[in-house]
Amino acid sequence: MVCRFLIGPKQEERMRYLKQFSIILFFSLSGEVLRQVLPFLIPASVYGMILLLIGLENHWIEEEQVQDAAEFLLQVMPITFIPAAAGLLEARDQLEQMGAVMVILIFVTTVIVMAAAGIVSQRAERGRRK
Repeated sequence: MVCRFLIGPKQEERMRYLKQFSIILFFSLSGEVLRQVLPFLIPASVYGMILLLIGLENHWIEEEQVQDAAEFLLQVMPITFIPAAAGLLEARDQLEQMGAVMVILIFVTTVIVMAAAGIVSQRAERGRRK
């Protein structure tokens, strides 16, 4: 019996999304395996994204093979931060006690992240020009 999801005029589009999500999930699962095997304290999702990047850079997979699913995931990504924000609201009293320290930490880490992103972007652009 064929799943009702796959029947209809949009069958080809649905199959494309299913294939693209499967590719992304394969790299995510590979990252989970690496996390269990390697002794480093790096999240499995980071391993998975690094593997995906390596696959894209080496043309093992083409950007078009994951582009639609990746764009969809980027569109719904803000929804995943709602539980974290709710958790911050529950810890409001503790955050108020650390107010000034939190503001300084947020500022310093934001500057560090911006600087690191700028340096990486500049090096990547120089590499492309050569």
